[in-house]
Amino acid sequence: MPHVDLRVYAILDPKRTKGRPLPELARAAVDGGATLLQYRDKDSETRQLVETARAIRAAVAGAGVPLLINDRVDVALAAGAEGVHIGQSDMMVTDARRLLGPEAIIGLTLKTEADARGMEGLPLDYGCIGGVFETVSKINPELPLGTRGFASVAAVARAAAPGKAIGAIAGIDPTNAAAIIAAGADGVAVISALFMQNDVAAATARLRAIVDEALAARGGLT
Repeated sequence: MPHVDLRVYAILDPKRTKGRPLPELARAAVDGGATLLQYRDKDSETRQLVETARAIRAAVAGAGVPLLINDRVDVALAAGAEGVHIGQSDMMVTDARRLLGPEAIIGLTLKTEADARGMEGLPLDYGCIGGVFETVSKINPELPLGTRGFASVAAVARAAAPGKAIGAIAGIDPTNAAAIIAAGADGVAVISALFMQNDVAAATARLRAIVDEALAARGGLT
């Protein structure tokens, strides 16, 4: 299965754009150093999801940055996306792998140590732990994990799935990204810290520099 670079995992959400088109924002994030993209849209109908995903892929063509689709394996297949990110209540990872094939990137949301233990033996490429901090981009009924809680879940995930990348999501920005990398994250998944900024490319470049520096201080990916 492919290696996935989670350093700056930019999540495109139509509700967090300041009125700008998603393909334009995707290109700006890639130009600024995003290493992975995700299209997350909980409201649009299937045809619109496919059309938007295709437009995003076209906008970043040639950059070598994969596009994943949140939840929807059918949309990923139709749009030719590089993979999916699925939650604990979505399609099972084994079914997604069977449908998408061995080259697709598949990520899984992890909220608890039990979720992390469940990674064992699954044909996935990464786990993304959250929510780490308070966020306005998604309603999370659970309390934020915080840095210490993240580290605990990440340790379980690494034991269950050695060699898989582990990311962090929710409320991450330039003020706390280095701390969460120091706590064991291989990268950060972000929405508002990139796409609610006026200059998306500059915001991405700033976050990428922080993440790279923190990874270097930690000794690289674990």
